[in-house]
Amino acid sequence: MDNVNYTKPLKAEPNKRADDSIMLECLNINKSYGGLKAVQNVTFAVKRQSLTSIVGPSGCGKTTALRLIAGLEVPDSGSLTIDSITVSNNKTFVPPEKRSVGLVFQDYALFSHMTVNQNVAYGLDRPASESDRVSTVMELVRIQQLGNRYPHELSGGEQQRVALARALAPNPKLILLDEPFSNLDAALRTKVRAEVKQILIESGITSIIVTHDQDEALSLADQTGVMFNGQIEQIGSPEEVYKTPASLQVATFLGNANVLLGEGGNKVVECELGRLKTNSSLKGPVHITIQPELIHAESADSASSHGQVIEREFYGHDQVIVIRLNSGQIINSRCGSELIIQPGQQVAISLLGPVSVFPVGQRDIS
Repeated sequence: MDNVNYTKPLKAEPNKRADDSIMLECLNINKSYGGLKAVQNVTFAVKRQSLTSIVGPSGCGKTTALRLIAGLEVPDSGSLTIDSITVSNNKTFVPPEKRSVGLVFQDYALFSHMTVNQNVAYGLDRPASESDRVSTVMELVRIQQLGNRYPHELSGGEQQRVALARALAPNPKLILLDEPFSNLDAALRTKVRAEVKQILIESGITSIIVTHDQDEALSLADQTGVMFNGQIEQIGSPEEVYKTPASLQVATFLGNANVLLGEGGNKVVECELGRLKTNSSLKGPVHITIQPELIHAESADSASSHGQVIEREFYGHDQVIVIRLNSGQIINSRCGSELIIQPGQQVAISLLGPVSVFPVGQRDIS
């Protein structure tokens, strides 16, 4: 990459091999800062008019990946294609303003001295078109009544929608949202993310959201990528990455899975809970991951007990029961609110579905 001159915009190149159904393709993208590898061999594709989430812990590289797609950072190697046009590779770099990519920042980055109308119109090139386009996107995000207000006069949810309207106004091919709901309180976050999802669906725009919130990543997206240490560990439908995790790390991050030791063989695994079904033929010592909602507990006598309830967290719509197994290991069961089990009670455990297994020695939980 050292021979590429980035002081001048380099011409975008048509990608003759591109799939017309794909809006974005990232292929072996790498980015380092000094000795720190922020993004490593990131490869994934995003279909047109779909919503992809990238989820991972703080510092895993997801925001850097977003900035590379937007053109705010230059990759060390790899290629990026947007709408069948190569915008970055070893000889091409298209600057951000030429990529037709909208970006919604974590802090919204609204101009405090401008009205909502002026903020939304900021990215438009032709003043003559401002009134029609601004009114269209403001109606789409349902803020048309806020046009003459200033950012400090808006709630957090309203500011979020203004930022989204500003990103949509130039009619980009792709919109990127960086932790878009992190500044909202829990109750408002749930409401606003449902609204934003509906707006993105109605707009028909291809979208990528990065977040550290597992519920957010799974509930919003058509496709979810799980990222650790600069790498995409797994990408697929939300159901796929949650129910069939590719690694122990994905299983414990996405679903707060319980982890037990066992012995695998012939699509069953033996552990202190008995013989459990699994979809894996893995044999020998294994880690078993069990999502809390798969664990059913009921009162038992000491002879049939697997353990004792030590804590109960009641949420109204459901509850978490914390159980100390007879071995001393702690596990969590998430169940409906109708089950009445109190701390101190002995419980027998059964499972509501097959478990996932991973070889002992696979990269541990981070």
